[in-house]
Amino acid sequence: MFEDISAHVLDIAWNSIAAGAGRIGVTIRKYGTGFVELEISDDGKGMDAGQLSKAASPFYTSRAARRTGLGLPFLKQNAELCGGKFEISSAPGKGTRVWATFALDNINTPPIGDMGGAFVALMIGAPKARWIFKFRSEENLFELDSEDVTEAIGGLEFLSVPRVGMGLKSIIEKGVR
Repeated sequence: MFEDISAHVLDIAWNSIAAGAGRIGVTIRKYGTGFVELEISDDGKGMDAGQLSKAASPFYTSRAARRTGLGLPFLKQNAELCGGKFEISSAPGKGTRVWATFALDNINTPPIGDMGGAFVALMIGAPKARWIFKFRSEENLFELDSEDVTEAIGGLEFLSVPRVGMGLKSIIEKGVR
């Protein structure tokens, strides 16, 4: 289900939208041959201590449509299987922060994946949210703010134009290399 880190980003960031977030930050940091770090933070409704203590359990979900929630448990499991760590923090009315690391020298560490496609899909799927994407490595710093993109292309309605989406995907892919 989650073959790469971009799939985790799609799932967790979409939870942010479901939580009413208006601003979602996705940061990926790559530390040489050491670790890949993923952080997703939002300004959504957040969780109380009881919800937070169960959030990484596959047998808990806040959704009425299904009885299990697998996004956070799979992210936690994948991070820990790869010699990494997982943390989640949240407060009602303040939002949520999910953080995970993956050891790059571990054979089970998933690739970063199609981060350009994931980010474009998120922007098209929830165009009124402010998406902030950052990729940092020892050699590179790439940042993309959806407000800047919307201004550059002339409005939200142009996000779904295929040529615009493909161009944006290409820009993100170059920034992540």
